[in-house]
Amino acid sequence: MTQAQPGTTVSIHYTGTLPDGTTFDSSEGRDPLTFKLGEGQIIPGLESALSGMTVGEKKKVTIASEDAYGPHRPEAIQQVPREAVPDHIPLDLGTQLQVQTQDGRAVPVTVTEVTDAQVTLDANHPLAGKDLIFDVELVSVA
Repeated sequence: MTQAQPGTTVSIHYTGTLPDGTTFDSSEGRDPLTFKLGEGQIIPGLESALSGMTVGEKKKVTIASEDAYGPHRPEAIQQVPREAVPDHIPLDLGTQLQVQTQDGRAVPVTVTEVTDAQVTLDANHPLAGKDLIFDVELVSVA
C-alpha cells in the first residue's frame, strides 16, 4: 500500500467545517486538491493528519486553531481615517483588500467596520482563532 509521507505528492478530497457545522471549504464537485506533503502548502495540523494515510483511507480530524491559521491577533486590526482611503476603493463589510506595509509587503485585509470617521481593517485570516474539522479522503500518492 502506498502511504502519504513527507516529500510525496498527494491528492485529497476534503470538506472543512467549523464546530457549529458550517462548511467553510470543500473539494466536492471539483478536482481533488493536489500538493507535496511536507512543504507547508496546507495548514500544519492537516498536513500532520495526512502523513501515514493510505490511498482510499478516509478520516475525520479536528485541528486546533494553533495548528490551523493561528490565534486571532487583536494587534492585526487597524483603524484608518476614512479620508485616507481613496474614493474608488469599495468599503462594503467583508470586502477583501490589500494594503502595503512600510517595508513594501502586500498584506490582505478585510473591511470589518466603516463609519464616517474611520475604516476598520482586519489582517487576521478569516479562520484565525477557530478550530477546524476536516473530513478527508486520500485519493492518490505519487
